[in-house]
Amino acid sequence: MSELLSVSNLKVQFRSRDTVATAVDDMSLVVNKGECVGLVGESGCGKTTTGLAIMRLLPGTGKIVGGNVVLDGVDLASLSEKEMQRQRGRSIALVPQDPMSSLNPTTKIGRQIGEGMRIHFGVGEEEARKRALEVLEMVEMPRPSERLDQYPFELSGGLRQRVIIAMGLVCSPTLLIADEPTTALDVTIQAQILDILDNLRKDLGMAMLLITHDMGVIAGRADRVVVMYAGKKAEEASTFDLFNSMRHPYTQALLASMPNLENTTKHRLASIAGMPPALTKEIVACRFAPRCAYATDQCRSEDPPMTLEGGHAFACFHPTDGPLPVVLVAASPATSVTSAATSGVTKTELVRAVGLVKEFEVKGGLIRHKVGAIHAVSNVSFSLTEGETFGLVGESGCGKTTIGRMLVGLEPLTSGEIFFDNKLVSARGHKPSRADRRDRQMMFQDPYSSLDPRMKVAQIIGEPLAVQGDGDKVQQRDRVYELLASVGLDRGAADRYPHEFSGGQRQRIGFARALALNPRLIVADEPVSALDVSVQAQILNLMKELQREHRLSYVMVSHDLAVIYYMADTIAVMYLGKIVELGDAESVFRSPAHPYTQGLLDAVPVPDPARARQRRGFQVHGELPSALHPPSGCRFRTRCPKAQELCSVEEPLLRSFAATQEAACHFPLKTPVTVGSKI
Repeated sequence: MSELLSVSNLKVQFRSRDTVATAVDDMSLVVNKGECVGLVGESGCGKTTTGLAIMRLLPGTGKIVGGNVVLDGVDLASLSEKEMQRQRGRSIALVPQDPMSSLNPTTKIGRQIGEGMRIHFGVGEEEARKRALEVLEMVEMPRPSERLDQYPFELSGGLRQRVIIAMGLVCSPTLLIADEPTTALDVTIQAQILDILDNLRKDLGMAMLLITHDMGVIAGRADRVVVMYAGKKAEEASTFDLFNSMRHPYTQALLASMPNLENTTKHRLASIAGMPPALTKEIVACRFAPRCAYATDQCRSEDPPMTLEGGHAFACFHPTDGPLPVVLVAASPATSVTSAATSGVTKTELVRAVGLVKEFEVKGGLIRHKVGAIHAVSNVSFSLTEGETFGLVGESGCGKTTIGRMLVGLEPLTSGEIFFDNKLVSARGHKPSRADRRDRQMMFQDPYSSLDPRMKVAQIIGEPLAVQGDGDKVQQRDRVYELLASVGLDRGAADRYPHEFSGGQRQRIGFARALALNPRLIVADEPVSALDVSVQAQILNLMKELQREHRLSYVMVSHDLAVIYYMADTIAVMYLGKIVELGDAESVFRSPAHPYTQGLLDAVPVPDPARARQRRGFQVHGELPSALHPPSGCRFRTRCPKAQELCSVEEPLLRSFAATQEAACHFPLKTPVTVGSKI
């Protein structure tokens, strides 16, 4: 392969009034023509800054202070801003992380996509529109001609991401920088977007720098991988070499931190202790040494040089030799559904949901009368036993978060009933008492917006105690210290504000608040979706440890199937407000009965290059239909590869496929054992 992009000794600094932070330090990498290079690492490691520096799109406080960025013989770092504008979009393009903030909400899609053609080639409106339609077809946009005259807010997240990719491709660049192109998307849409990028790269002979924190995405797409830590390159190798025989302890720890559906056993996730170093001070030692299990005095006093073994480069005095061995998880007091059924163990039912329905009115017209309803949850029933984790999975908009909010009393029911410890706690017109609520607590998805920025941590965690009148102020303060210790934070955290903590630490604070009243049930709504894999592992391990200590029950809401498999005993797969499959984790994930479940599993990125590149069977195409007008019959039929006429006229009921597994499908993937219905 011939070299297309060469980054040599790149150094980027951000200056504020009092400090200078070196975000990228002595970074070098090469991208060859037609090649996909993955750039991975934790948040703050410098990978996005590297991409922005290559594009010369650093914010005002950022500046390239050293090194070269050469694209096809042109040193981008030395160009004037006017000269660089002629390169952006034409020879090099960027697919940014957040499509909503990157698109102009006041301009139609067709005009935004065609802008690059008008600027770089001086074409007219008609020709630019024609090219916009071509690239929308290239990115497999449904009904592309209609989208040209739509605005960004009229499109879903997956469709907006297609628009952003189309904008990057409109001038046929030789290099595409994709910065976390699928991070906010459901696993099915993520798979579609990644396939589109992969196919376009091969069809157009385009090179790609793929920036992501997801090692599974890298395993299936990249030819080579560059691992960054604290602004520096830690390791570089071909994808197969990196995953099978990584040499840097940081790479080893990143891979071991990931829950993995391919594992035949659930093992304790390896987590990386501590935090990355502050980049405002000069670091002369190995940057990973404070968090490394192999560190010696040499590592703490010297910066390891880059060592080259064949095509494998790494910066470490004590290199590893491949992945960490698997460590099995200690047995949980919450016996799995399968073992309980086969051993005759009687378990105490904690929660029973019967016929849950939630509809949100849609109003319109001059007098704002009801014109329809969003069918968020439609006749859902399930039960949860004490000490068990119940997983709710499905795409965004399927109703999982709504069910979680209904369980803790944050969302009123349209109809149905919720029983907690055999006591009715939720129904239409039923108002639970304050005492009823204390046993059911919520752990929110976003650790940034769910904590009051004006309150200190002691007030945040102690607020439930004050509301319920538990103890005097001294006792409440002691309880706050106890809770901080239980989630791995010291007493000093009590007198600090949320903005002084990292995302993982904030999630621990939210967990401590949820534990304040000694609840029996915690609904965890996407508790690790915003976290790096290393921090995610810490939170998941902590949740399991506290579950064993306090015999907690969890309802775990997530679109990440690997996280749900690691945590859950029982799993409900939801689609457009309905449960389509329900059962113990092993049965649902190892032998699914519903095509939708199989499609979700086949779309999960696998952190194993050999398996990730095997073409898997069921692919869920298209977007989730509107919950305002759900399809007749089976709601999944519009996206199902097995759908037939019956699916459009008759709604399937749950049938048994094993002692602890049910699915609602007319044409399931395996034979039912009995005929019956539950919902």
